[in-house]
Amino acid sequence: MNAQAIDTEKARFNMIEQQIRPWEVLDATVLHTLTQVHREDFVPAVHRALAFTDMEIPLPCGQCMLAPRVEARLLQELQVQPTDKVLEIGTGSGHMAALLGAQALRVISLEIEPELARMARDNLQRAGVRNVEVREADGSLGAASDAPFDVILLSGSVAEIPDTLLQQLAPGGRLAAIVGDEPMMRATVVRRLGAGSLQTSQPWDTVAPRLRNFPQPSRFRF
Repeated sequence: MNAQAIDTEKARFNMIEQQIRPWEVLDATVLHTLTQVHREDFVPAVHRALAFTDMEIPLPCGQCMLAPRVEARLLQELQVQPTDKVLEIGTGSGHMAALLGAQALRVISLEIEPELARMARDNLQRAGVRNVEVREADGSLGAASDAPFDVILLSGSVAEIPDTLLQQLAPGGRLAAIVGDEPMMRATVVRRLGAGSLQTSQPWDTVAPRLRNFPQPSRFRF
């Protein structure tokens, strides 16, 4: 292993130990996945030096990659299983899709920006990820023709979770999103317990960029 590779692995180790573990991400499968899916391979070349920093990384079209600790904790909340079919909203660079793909059977990832969809497909192909399909589509509508899904992840924030997406969640399925308005947003996990029963928890606070095309709640009050 050359010096550059050693430095990269040290930076990855430090990211996990100094950013991710302290944020209560302790699941062994998630931590292993973070060592196997190389974040730097999904970062635009101009920002590659920032791959392991505790920050969002700019992407084309005004979008960004979520901070490593946010991605890791969302992944932990979802408890992805090897038999799961996953829907991701907001592909971005493809990194979160690759993390999901490392744990799930199949991932469909929806990206509204054509440039980002192309970038993600290229990144996933170079990384050898074969079980992720990137579609250029409006993620707020989900993918009803492929529903139900065991896991749905919104890789960004929304003002509220659309019922359209909740209806595409399988019994026993989990949906995770970051919900609210700045400066206070909350990670929100919805579990479908049965045909008409949903359980919602909001285990931690964070802030994340808005996903495009999601409806804003009415501000009108009587």
